[in-house]
Amino acid sequence: MALILHIDTATALGSVCLSRDGEELETLHNADQKDHAATAGLFIQRLLAGHGIRHEELDAIAVSAGPGSYTGLRVGAATVKGLCYAWKKPLIAISTLQMMASGLQAEYPQDAWYVPMIDARRMEVFTAVYNNTLQAEMPPQAMVLSPHAFSALLGQKTTFFFGDGAPKWQELLGSPTNAIFPPYQISAAHMIPLAEKAFASKDFQDVAYFAPHYLKAFFHPGKQ
Repeated sequence: MALILHIDTATALGSVCLSRDGEELETLHNADQKDHAATAGLFIQRLLAGHGIRHEELDAIAVSAGPGSYTGLRVGAATVKGLCYAWKKPLIAISTLQMMASGLQAEYPQDAWYVPMIDARRMEVFTAVYNNTLQAEMPPQAMVLSPHAFSALLGQKTTFFFGDGAPKWQELLGSPTNAIFPPYQISAAHMIPLAEKAFASKDFQDVAYFAPHYLKAFFHPGKQ
């Protein structure tokens, strides 16, 4: 059990969460992606001050490590590396897709497939497939969607598709049996059980060498 600060800037909706012993104390959200760099530090100060916690009391800092927005991931990585170095705290890296699956599985606990989707432009998404114990049945990857991309899964059992990349998949797919598209809002709070598990097993990252999991090279539309 630990006092952990959680930071997620991987997508358009950023958030910072504080948890103690696996329980959420408070989470602050920012819906303007271009402000993630400014609001992350402000949210951290506000959470610690609001709960009367000194940074020395933190046991670890967790970050949503990707995939996701290239710029957003860099903001999260820079923030957590700076804090871990300055405050001498262990760094915990959590897959953004597994974090999303953890959040949805808590709302819809059943024997199902959980398929988080992060929009990656055009018909491409960052995605993975998790079972109800949050083990990856299909590892995180960048995927160009096609009508038959998940046909094998849909023939087995209920499959939840969710995240900001799911609507274009829903439009492409139609309404086949076993496919469910529940509402979902990404949150740093969804890292809590995964970060607690990582802390208990001392699954920490090297602060100096940690880098986000981009999964694909950065694309700049002005460059060839």
